[in-house]
Amino acid sequence: MMYINSAILAARSPFFLKLFSNGMKESGQSHPTLRIADSDKFEVVSCMRHCCQLLASLPLTTESALLYLDHPCSMSTAPEVPILKGAAKEFLANEFKDYNKFQQEVMNISLAGIDAILSSSDLHVVSEDQLYYLLLKWARVRYPELEERRKILSSHLLPLVRFSHMTYSAFQRILTCTDNDIDHEQVTKLITGVLLCKAFPAHKPGAFAACATSCLQYAERAYKSKHLKLVMFDQPCPQVIAYMDLKREECSQLFPSQQILSRPFHVAGQGFVLGAKCNMVEQGGLYRFGVFICIDHKLKGSTHVTVDCEFAARTKTSGQFVSMVNGKCIFKGELAFGRNDLFSTPWSTFLDDESPFFVEGVLRLRVDLTVVEQTAPQSQQS
Repeated sequence: MMYINSAILAARSPFFLKLFSNGMKESGQSHPTLRIADSDKFEVVSCMRHCCQLLASLPLTTESALLYLDHPCSMSTAPEVPILKGAAKEFLANEFKDYNKFQQEVMNISLAGIDAILSSSDLHVVSEDQLYYLLLKWARVRYPELEERRKILSSHLLPLVRFSHMTYSAFQRILTCTDNDIDHEQVTKLITGVLLCKAFPAHKPGAFAACATSCLQYAERAYKSKHLKLVMFDQPCPQVIAYMDLKREECSQLFPSQQILSRPFHVAGQGFVLGAKCNMVEQGGLYRFGVFICIDHKLKGSTHVTVDCEFAARTKTSGQFVSMVNGKCIFKGELAFGRNDLFSTPWSTFLDDESPFFVEGVLRLRVDLTVVEQTAPQSQQS
């Protein structure tokens, strides 16, 4: 038991001020006895501030970060509380930023922790599709009761999904699925809004403007499979113009021998993949930036195809796309077409702040691919 002056308590805590002055039984007692079972409701801001400062000085762990986020303390009582919770969110986002390493461990993370992780743009994942299905799996593990799971998915988890960066194949699967724990009306509106905004970016229809804006406002994450913007033509020849944007940080991470691939895309029934890489060229032994395009053998189509291909990049000086390399290529088997030294410049010069190839910190690449001939492999012709 501790003896404390009621005047001191009333001065430090709005809760005790009300308790001793609003006619409750304790206000009329000379020596009231209080049993404390929950300290949060007493709103002793100075104590909370001191505790937060002590906690902030300690190294964070996954367990302590989740404890801070799951604590029911009011965010408005002391300015140190949101700072502490913000540090916990940042820690979890950094600790669980590699999808391949956390997809099993994340099943034990609370809802507040999931929110912190999925709110990050620095998640390293192949595509947004994986995160959507991960959230479904997480919800089914953590919330076995159907109605509660539907509520959690609709109110907390689906808003974390960046639908504008999902693939069209995922949209098809989602729209045709019959899972009863998904609010199909909500998901359909989100996907429809994304599709309409991508088809008519300058004319958002009023009925879908709100939901489309909510899912288009998020930036791309650190996807391992890059999203492309595509313009396609059927006549006079099958043709696709693909645009790929790479941030300066993404390019720097390619050194010394890494590569980044795009999501597969189709033209004339054939699947292709666009790639960028850092490699050492024989002449001079220096590292250079290269690009290439190759057939995606996971997608059905002819494996013998002749194309006219041009690679271009937007320059800072002209603001226009400038052709860097073009030629004709017959794709057979594992063959790739491209150039190991796209800009004829060393790696350090290519990444320099004064580099003419980064416009506002972004390298903007374009490939123009026209199919001029397709033939079946020898075994198929016979």
